[in-house]
Amino acid sequence: MNPGRPTRRSVLIAGAAATLLPQLPTPASAAPQATANTGQPYASYWYPDSLPSGTPGTGITWNSLKTWTADSDADLAFNAAAVPLAARFTPTPANSTARSGQARIQSLVSFGPTSSNPSQGAATADYYALTHWSYLDELVFWGGSSGEGIILAPNAPIVDAAHRHGVPVLGNIFLPPVAYGGQLQWTRDLVQKDSAGHYPLAAQLVAVAAAYGFDGWFVNAETSGGNTALGTDMQGFVGELTSLAAAQGQRVTWYDAMTVNGTVSWQGALNSSNQAFFQAANDMFIDFRWSTSTLAASGTKADGLGRSRYELWAGVDVESNGSSTSVSWDAMVPTTKAHVTSIGFYRPEWTRNHLPASRTPGDFHAADDRFWTGRSLDPSKPDGTDTWRAPAVSVADRSTLGGALPFASVFNTGHGLRWYEDGVVTSDAPWNHLGLQDRLPSRRWVVWTTGQRPTVTFDFADAWRGGSSVLVSGVLDQPTTLDLYGSQLPLGDDTVVDLTFRTDSGSGSANVELAVATAEPSTAGSTPPYTYLPVNSVDGWQTVTVPLTGLSGTLHAIGVRLTAADASGRTVNWRLGGIAVRDADDTQPAAAPADLRITDATGGDLRFAWDAAPGAVRQYTLHRLLPDGTRRFLGGTCQRAFFVGGLQAEQGEQQAWFELRATGELYTASAPVTVAHTW
Repeated sequence: MNPGRPTRRSVLIAGAAATLLPQLPTPASAAPQATANTGQPYASYWYPDSLPSGTPGTGITWNSLKTWTADSDADLAFNAAAVPLAARFTPTPANSTARSGQARIQSLVSFGPTSSNPSQGAATADYYALTHWSYLDELVFWGGSSGEGIILAPNAPIVDAAHRHGVPVLGNIFLPPVAYGGQLQWTRDLVQKDSAGHYPLAAQLVAVAAAYGFDGWFVNAETSGGNTALGTDMQGFVGELTSLAAAQGQRVTWYDAMTVNGTVSWQGALNSSNQAFFQAANDMFIDFRWSTSTLAASGTKADGLGRSRYELWAGVDVESNGSSTSVSWDAMVPTTKAHVTSIGFYRPEWTRNHLPASRTPGDFHAADDRFWTGRSLDPSKPDGTDTWRAPAVSVADRSTLGGALPFASVFNTGHGLRWYEDGVVTSDAPWNHLGLQDRLPSRRWVVWTTGQRPTVTFDFADAWRGGSSVLVSGVLDQPTTLDLYGSQLPLGDDTVVDLTFRTDSGSGSANVELAVATAEPSTAGSTPPYTYLPVNSVDGWQTVTVPLTGLSGTLHAIGVRLTAADASGRTVNWRLGGIAVRDADDTQPAAAPADLRITDATGGDLRFAWDAAPGAVRQYTLHRLLPDGTRRFLGGTCQRAFFVGGLQAEQGEQQAWFELRATGELYTASAPVTVAHTW
């Protein structure tokens, strides 16, 4: 690989996160600046202990991890994830080349800047709204810079969305190269020992992850100038961090940079220079300089250590070229023999970032589907001529759609151009908040037909609830079945499925059938053994309930079959806005939260907090009651605190009234609790 690549990569990392200091600041034992309990809350970031000299830039707060406590963290309520990590399983693969139990995928993603990264989404739809979770095994919240902070905790919405799909999320420890502001003192701070020989910052990191609700740390030590003593201390630190993390259900990934002698020398392999770090951690990201021979040797070495070779992530840099990147795929995931290692994608948010500034959510999802699914856009039918070996070609998708009923989805991707409730726009402002993302179909998009294949996308022009719906658009010259979910849901005597759908105005019409299978497909890549149940046709948004009478056991697959209602040959534009699998009598609304209060008000910037609703809660939604009696959606979150900025009094309004509701799994809303704000 290009010897200059690590330096270029580090520049890009820092540039994506923030502007680095132009020269090395002198460490200072300054007390951290406390985060004020007012205004917009942001994702947290720290230095290990000592802070740079001088004054932080505008919008930047310098904080020391060593002095952090949960009790003094003023924004913890906004930053703590609320969704537990879901268990998942592997349905029969969608194609014969995708394997389970072999290569896994890790993604290193920069979702935003280090500083001024809003805790709970923002008023724009332009966001890396990752949805292909089913191929991921680990997500790293990438970033950090010497001028802001080098230890990053992930935003709560990202963790909530990932956990809903069974994916652990790691915070990032980035010790930058000296040439870009890195100070060796920060490395020494990180691995400092107390009088008992323990590493106090290892315990702090585990405490942060536990309080914030994420799953561990990615350790990236790239500051040069160290020696064997420092390398030994780093080994001890990583070992203690991993041990303490394991006790809390957390994990640690080591990045191939620092070697055992304390110097920085990217190996592109697992070898004697970094083996001790791999053995101290749960897994290791191998730098991009790997070759076919070094990956083969790395896999063999891992085997010899009694470790899985799939605990090695072979780095693939896709930041510049995305799905046009040239990759030696057979060195990692050969098609004719066992996979050699796992895959570590560096910066797959290329699928958003390479698009022009005028990009739409639809543009992003088209590029993202191309990246994860491949040129065919159908994981059951990979394009063998595609030089980009998409994850769906090699890795079997996973699902979290198991356990007890109910299950529901409104196909909300976590961003949108407007907010819809029951098919009506209740806010025309664009937004993003990944914590509101639903459990989404894991294999997109598998279509079974002997005729023309329609286009299937997430669409943002209309929705039943949230910001998006599933749009099927095509002529439908033959019956067409769309796979939605692989599942392991129990079927009872009164299990029903609710479908909420519509056809667009001016579209051709379609007859709709619910497709359900109580067994897995006979072989990988074959159609599930569906039973088709008729659904009453509708035009405008309507929910139709389909009893699963006569079916028993386990629901293994769910889909819909569409057939053109006439022979006109007109294009059908059919939208699926929601689906639910439930017991027939499961219609109870969620219980209400309590004690809605405004904890800070600065002009039109308000911080809200409340007490949790009893029982299961999918999310909370906050609306403003307008003087004309209408309700305007302000936002939703899984947390028990929320920030709204830029509010203004309506004409003649002395007080603004707000109401909060809890939303259950079936999207049944609780009774509201209200609070007023006097202007």
